[in-house]
Amino acid sequence: MKTHKSDSRAVRFAAALIAAPVAVLPIVLAPPASAAWIVYDPTNYAQNVLQAARALEQINNQIAALQNQAQMLINQARNLASLPYSSLQQLQQAVGRTQSLLQQAQNIAFDIQQIDQAFQQNYGNIDLNTSEQQLVADARSRWENTVGGLQDAMRVQAGVVGNIEANRAQMSALVDQSQGATGALQATQAGNQLLALQAQQLSDLTAVIAANGRALALTDAERAAAAEQGRVQRERFLTPGSGYRPGNAQMFNGNN
Repeated sequence: MKTHKSDSRAVRFAAALIAAPVAVLPIVLAPPASAAWIVYDPTNYAQNVLQAARALEQINNQIAALQNQAQMLINQARNLASLPYSSLQQLQQAVGRTQSLLQQAQNIAFDIQQIDQAFQQNYGNIDLNTSEQQLVADARSRWENTVGGLQDAMRVQAGVVGNIEANRAQMSALVDQSQGATGALQATQAGNQLLALQAQQLSDLTAVIAANGRALALTDAERAAAAEQGRVQRERFLTPGSGYRPGNAQMFNGNN
């Protein structure tokens, strides 16, 4: 009987040990009455992430738009930037030098009224009653006009040749400015100045042609006037009573 009682006690003790953790566990894991449960909702979390991604994308688009606007303003500023180089003064000086040479024309200037007056006096019809002294003086004046015209033409040619080096330097500078232009306005202004340089070169060419034409015209006018003077003198020589009158001429010393 004692053995049976002892076995019964052992079984009850083991059962108590096994049941003890189960009874204690609810007490340990149970939260306090004032605490709240944290609930995780996967759907809500996904929606929040998607909204955040969309907001970030909108911010990136706004930043890109601002960058494009800033670049547009920079490009507009470049296109409106003025060329920091001007060849106008040098070109005007070259034109002024050539014009000064033309204004220094000798005897007969590049003036319509003066040309008409000079041709009427020295290159017009010659009167039969004009004295020999006057004929010689008029011929001398016409010769001086022709020589002066030739000299003027050569002086203009020399002045234009002197402008070539200055034009070369200006052309090189303008081409460099055109190639280094940062915007449309600078490129356009450089192109306009190159056109101005060409206009100056054309003005030099016009001056040379005008000076050469003047010299040639004076030469032809002198020849025409000389022919007219020869005709008058021949007619005067053949006119009775005013022709050649023989006289004594001593060519050598009578003592020889």
